[in-house]
Amino acid sequence: MRLRHTITAVALAASLSGCASYQPPQPAFHKALNEPYRLDSGDKVRVTVFEQEGLTSTYAVDKSGYVSMPLVGTVPARGQTPEELEAAIATKLRDGFLRDPDISVEVETYRPFFIMGEVTQGGQYSYVPGMTVQNAIAAAGGFSPRAEQKTVDLTRQVNGKIASGRVLISDPIQPGDTIFVRERWF
Repeated sequence: MRLRHTITAVALAASLSGCASYQPPQPAFHKALNEPYRLDSGDKVRVTVFEQEGLTSTYAVDKSGYVSMPLVGTVPARGQTPEELEAAIATKLRDGFLRDPDISVEVETYRPFFIMGEVTQGGQYSYVPGMTVQNAIAAAGGFSPRAEQKTVDLTRQVNGKIASGRVLISDPIQPGDTIFVRERWF
């Protein structure tokens, strides 16, 4: 009887040791999905300045987090919503260039997401609004034969800090996320 309890305890400890690295996402991790989109390096925005064809164009958010436009120069974009960027550009244009600029800013291309681990082709991929982890894995050629197929480790920037956690493959992703598909044990 004692041997049976010892074997059970060892088996339980071995099975739980696989969960030792499990880290559930913090509450802010999923809350970030409901917040307004914040621009960052790698995004491309379509800026429309009505009745000003020379200013209307697509602009990239550079590595430093700025958008460079004619007349106004660089405008900080990192961490801004498209609406906040609209206001910043309008303020700069009012400063000696246009009397009452009417501006629209929308995200034309989102920054990429990254996927690695047990997928056919890891790397950097284009983000499409509404993507889930499962869609991202499909874009990477699907699971490898050794992949854990129910959950993945996801890393994202939340409130300016890096946060990681294990999520289901049905969870949505955001631009800039890094997905790691783990190897299964059995």
